[in-house]
Order: sequence, then structure tokens, then C-alpha cells
Amino acid sequence: QVQLVESGGGLVQAGDSLRLSCAASGLTFIRYAMGWFRQAPGKEREIVGSMSGSGRFTSYTDAVKGRFTISRDNAKNAVYLQMNSLNPEDTAVYYCAADSSLLVRATPDYWGQGTQVTVSS
Repeated sequence: QVQLVESGGGLVQAGDSLRLSCAASGLTFIRYAMGWFRQAPGKEREIVGSMSGSGRFTSYTDAVKGRFTISRDNAKNAVYLQMNSLNPEDTAVYYCAADSSLLVRATPDYWGQGTQVTVSS
């Protein structure tokens, strides 16, 4: 049974940084692209970014380029999302995802349960 468990969410102020973690189990981690999605209130879920299994390839949505960084530790079956220069528009539930493709697709194979990130102005 595949499990993706996020942690690290919370309430921060604009300009602050936050690091999300996702612990994966039940899958051969290096064979999966890992990514992060987010869903703000009243909006559709959107992909934030993803990283290939080897870590060689990454992609980010334009809204977070230069501020957010995805990394992974294949020895620990973990993926991270470092978020810098946060602003209120980043407020959302953040979801970890795993996909057997090179990068995470719009409908990945597995989802985590989500962690809330709230950025106050």
C-alpha cells in the first residue's frame, strides 16, 4: 500500500520561508517522479512542481519559479518543497504526489492527504 505523508505546513507571514516534507512508503521510490500540487480556497488544484526519479529533471509553475525548490532524498524516500518569499497568494493546501512518468502529470498515480499552508499579509 502506497502512502505519502506530508508535514511542515503552518501559518507564516509574508516574506517568510517554509519547508514541506513528504515521506513515501510502499513504492520503489527512485522509479517515481515526485511532485507538489496546491489547492487554494475556491480554486482548482494546480501543480506547483515536480522532479524526476533521478532528480535530473525538474519543472515548476511560473508563479513559483525562483522562489520554490523541490528536492528529494532517495535514500530516505522523501521529497521536499522549500518555499521562500511566501506571499498570501501561496495560501493553499499542499499535496505531495507520485507518478510513474518522467515528471508528475496532472493526474498522478498517488496522492498524499495534504498539509495546510497559510500566509498572512
